[in-house]
Amino acid sequence: MTQSVDHVALLPAYLAAGTAVLVLLADLFVGRRVAPVATAVAGAVATGVVAIVVGAGPSRSTFCVPDACSYVANGRAALMAAVFAFLTAGVVTLSVPLLRAGVAPAGEYCFLLACSMTGGVVLGAAGDLITLIVALETLTLPLYVLVGLRRQTMESAAAAVTFFVVSVVATAVSLLGAALLYTVTGRLHLTLLAPALTGDVTLAGNDPVRALDLPLTSVGIALLLLGLAFKVAAVPFHAWAPPTYDGAPLPVAAYLSTASKLGGVVAILAVVTVALPPGVTGPLLATLAVLTMTVGNLVALRQIRMTRLLAWSSVAQAGYILAPLGALGVADTSTTVVTASVAYAIFFVVLEIGAFAAVVALREPSADGGRIDSYYGAARRHRWVGAALALALIGLAGLPPGLAGLFAKVAVVRSLLTGSSGWLAVVVALNAVIGLAYYVRVAAILYAPDPLARPARPVPWPVAGVLVVATGVALAVGFAPQFVLGWAGR
Repeated sequence: MTQSVDHVALLPAYLAAGTAVLVLLADLFVGRRVAPVATAVAGAVATGVVAIVVGAGPSRSTFCVPDACSYVANGRAALMAAVFAFLTAGVVTLSVPLLRAGVAPAGEYCFLLACSMTGGVVLGAAGDLITLIVALETLTLPLYVLVGLRRQTMESAAAAVTFFVVSVVATAVSLLGAALLYTVTGRLHLTLLAPALTGDVTLAGNDPVRALDLPLTSVGIALLLLGLAFKVAAVPFHAWAPPTYDGAPLPVAAYLSTASKLGGVVAILAVVTVALPPGVTGPLLATLAVLTMTVGNLVALRQIRMTRLLAWSSVAQAGYILAPLGALGVADTSTTVVTASVAYAIFFVVLEIGAFAAVVALREPSADGGRIDSYYGAARRHRWVGAALALALIGLAGLPPGLAGLFAKVAVVRSLLTGSSGWLAVVVALNAVIGLAYYVRVAAILYAPDPLARPARPVPWPVAGVLVVATGVALAVGFAPQFVLGWAGR
């Protein structure tokens, strides 16, 4: 059978992969540090813009078989591709002081980020389990090296090894789950898996039996979901995140906390909303969400280091993202809960990258996040940077004037109430109250008098630019959230 390829649908993926190649060529032939950085930023921005343009039109598909396609470029896929691309551009820009200080080689650093971006761009459009897992691994694999790029630091090496070992185990678990599902159904495409799982299968000449009633099917579903839960640092598969974030260079920690987590969320959304029966996955996701948000918030209360606090905060935020999916199968609200989950993920990414950009601005280029008590009076020394960090923290807490975070939590609670999951909405609300304690505490420290009277240090202009853009986007989506909701629901 002759198969046509829709190159327009694949254009964002082409640009992302081409960016990685061009970064290598720029590093090889130009030989100046600015060349790979400028190439990576320009390529990432071009990828994001083209993804939005392609997504604004009708849905496009390629690599198709009858009734299913392996690559589906719709509005939601375009939104995810654009977010991954703009995140990459922001992280590369945040990394300029780090690269100037010689902490990491510019060419290899930008090449690895561009490769990771390619996986993220493809991930949102994945239409089968093979494309999904390969894209997720393409997103993750370069991060093993990036985490360990802080030269001559034992913490960075330990973080890289921890991340590598846990991620490899998670991938193996996911692949085993996918293999078991393929064994039962003979299907890999997401849209074909759902009817195959609810239909009858015949094993070894026995009478037909419903696929969902087989123990092998239950094990396959559980392993696939649990393997993907590692990627979002959902409890109890979260222990790798705090040491990995704390040991990585700050811009890489920002990328891990946003793009890497978003990749896991996209993979889970694709699996549970298209391929797997919601009545089976809903209770499991509700349990994971409750554990994740509760443990993340409670442990964050005891943190004394800034990066670890943001890491535990991101664990809790993953629980909020997964919470709407706990209503799957309870009522016919699939579109509402998926839209709420995607929208919350986008709002979280914008606020989180703003928080990390402010931390990078307040620290030395080669330093880690430091202790929280070293931020006393930071907003007095750096008025605008401190205000941006406070706004990001308040937004993550879900308080005004951080309207993006406030709207995100309201959208989650509303979707749970619509889905007749009032108990889960109450858990979300209670955890939001717990989160106030550490978010507001850090915001207060920023404006408290500094007992050591530390002098102000200049903020590098690339970091300041990312901070301004992230804060502006956070304010814009807070005042006009329907733009994100519209793309998330397509």
